[in-house]
Amino acid sequence: MSEQSGGQYVFGRYQPPSHVIIHVSDPHFLAGGAPLGGRYDVEANFARTLDAIRAVHPHPAAIVITGDLADLGEPDAYRRLRAAVEPVAAELGTTVVWVAGNHDERPALRAGLLDLEPTQEPVTGVWDLDGLRLIALDTSVPGWHHGDLDDAQLSWLAEVLREPAPHGTLLAMHHPPLPSHLPLFDILELRHQDELAEVIRGTDVRGILAGHLHYSSHGMFAGVPVSVSSATCYTMNVARPAAQVNGMDAAQAFEIVHVRPDTITHTVVPVIDAPTGEYFSEAWLARMAALTPEQRLEAFSRKR
Repeated sequence: MSEQSGGQYVFGRYQPPSHVIIHVSDPHFLAGGAPLGGRYDVEANFARTLDAIRAVHPHPAAIVITGDLADLGEPDAYRRLRAAVEPVAAELGTTVVWVAGNHDERPALRAGLLDLEPTQEPVTGVWDLDGLRLIALDTSVPGWHHGDLDDAQLSWLAEVLREPAPHGTLLAMHHPPLPSHLPLFDILELRHQDELAEVIRGTDVRGILAGHLHYSSHGMFAGVPVSVSSATCYTMNVARPAAQVNGMDAAQAFEIVHVRPDTITHTVVPVIDAPTGEYFSEAWLARMAALTPEQRLEAFSRKR
């Protein structure tokens, strides 16, 4: 018979994850619900994203939104984004982690989303998600689009990381510490990456969640996996030569992050309406669970 853990069927060697996190990036809201660039309905795209988030998991540990929350940093844009996200977070019983991006304005973000003084202080924070530590960094540079981390923020991060967390640590930031194959992003990359690497190398940091690129990407930094979530507003059409890549109103996605003791997986979830089969279901899983492991292999694994 199969095992069940936390209401989930276990048919293989891996137990269910200890934590599930929803990683969203780059909504780029505008005041009054205006279309981005006059063509992208970012609020409609984000509403479809929230519907998909409801469907993929009933109670994620957190919804992490890695920057460019607003396109122009307008107070009304943050109000509109908050009004869209908070009811869904309450419905799912989860925490929302807001991360600053290069399009954001710290004073308006702090006031509109965090109910804090509208200052230029970096938007950082630490969350204990039942033993999994999540740290939000602020790589935004007021007045600029490239990313950076100053000595004060790096020192703060080093101090937080001195004490390991039971399930380790995830960092959330906007600018990814990764190369891009698109030349335009070299101009907008994160500065002082060597200094960041010195801080996190050898600590309990298990992963870095980032955005900024508007396409999904993955790599390693200082021995730590980095996962870049695509955007919800518009994405980059990377099916073109690198010098000709531009935005498109398609392939919007987010990521569902499953944390296990020995590994973390990042699954890209497309936000799209498409014909979908109906073969697998809860009833199908229940039928498989009623069989022995050998019977399941015979029923589903043997080639016919």
